[in-house]
Amino acid sequence: MQQIVFEKPYTFIPPHRGHFWPALIQRLDLYGYYLRKKEGVESYELRNQHLLRESLDAGHGVMMAPNHCRTSDPLTLGYLAKDVGFHLYAMASWHLFNQGWFNSLAIRLMGGFSIYREGIDRQAINTAIDALATAERPLLVFPEGSTTRTNDRIHALLDGVTFIARAAAKKRAKSTGGKVVIHPIGIKYLFRGDLRRAVDPVLTEIEHRLTWKPQSHLPLFDRIAKVGMALLALKESEYFQQIRTGSTQQRLDNLINRLLGPLEEEWQCPPEAPAVVPRVKALRMKIMPAMVKEALPQEERNRRWDQLADIYLAQQLSCYLPDYLAEYPSVDRLLETVERYEEDLTDKVRVHGKLHVVIDVDPAIEVSPERDRSASIDPLSELLRDRLAAKLAKLSRESPLYQD
Repeated sequence: MQQIVFEKPYTFIPPHRGHFWPALIQRLDLYGYYLRKKEGVESYELRNQHLLRESLDAGHGVMMAPNHCRTSDPLTLGYLAKDVGFHLYAMASWHLFNQGWFNSLAIRLMGGFSIYREGIDRQAINTAIDALATAERPLLVFPEGSTTRTNDRIHALLDGVTFIARAAAKKRAKSTGGKVVIHPIGIKYLFRGDLRRAVDPVLTEIEHRLTWKPQSHLPLFDRIAKVGMALLALKESEYFQQIRTGSTQQRLDNLINRLLGPLEEEWQCPPEAPAVVPRVKALRMKIMPAMVKEALPQEERNRRWDQLADIYLAQQLSCYLPDYLAEYPSVDRLLETVERYEEDLTDKVRVHGKLHVVIDVDPAIEVSPERDRSASIDPLSELLRDRLAAKLAKLSRESPLYQD
């Protein structure tokens, strides 16, 4: 399990509001250097950035709402900011500020501020609302809330995104009469290297873990699918004591519910929706406070860490989409899937390089200060999700199909 929760009191980390450091970072292309070195993103392409420029020129409060498939996503938006000519604020999970003083400082200097996902972070919410209401800078928010490694699909969106946008729209309308808009942004990565050469060492290592001989005689699609089914069967054996039957989707859903269901019953937080990320957040909000504030017995502390590990696994499982490869077995979907295997097994992913990123801005969605309470689903959230899904579906066809 990656360390994304911490047993220490949360302290809000505000953004750096000056312009010298973000301007210097842009001028020296430091984010580009980091992307090439640490993420393998070697080139980029901007599309429809004029739409964002028009919103800024009109004086609107602007929320940038991209999909979030890789950890490199926030920095790739630096290319867009430099081209259009602005600095931004960005909500960043608190755990990112706990990965060393340099990372924490760099995030702040580029406009990042912390959001505590294991509780209600009013300071972060108010900071985001104020940024939009004053139109001081564009605000970058990832509506999915976590990385997915499924570049061509959008996952369930968090409710807080549209809440922030509406609250800011109401505040801005009262103070200046101005508008708040949301720009959906599609981020698409294209791998331009040799796929088989990139993933063969990863698959071979995983196959050795499974006590298999390397399955290099198989077509690459079949090899990746075989490894995936074996990993699922291992987890089923661990939690059900047997390999389950049914479709892959049914098996994944059953395993996720096996992980989360007993915890939701114990902590009295029945799921309000089937989406996994909100269920995960609700459970962490129940489990974490006493770990941070109270001197729990070590046995209880260990028990809760085991629960957090199960919650983490459930969230990772939710990112596996059974039809993702079969529907369109592209080079990029195959690469993503192998990367997810490696990340879930080792908590890290090797850098393959040769990534080209496309950043495509969608037309602005004007935010109304009021929500239609008669609608069972938030219309603004639904529109944002639909626009992102359509953008990603279009971009997905730029990935070439893999040919053995």
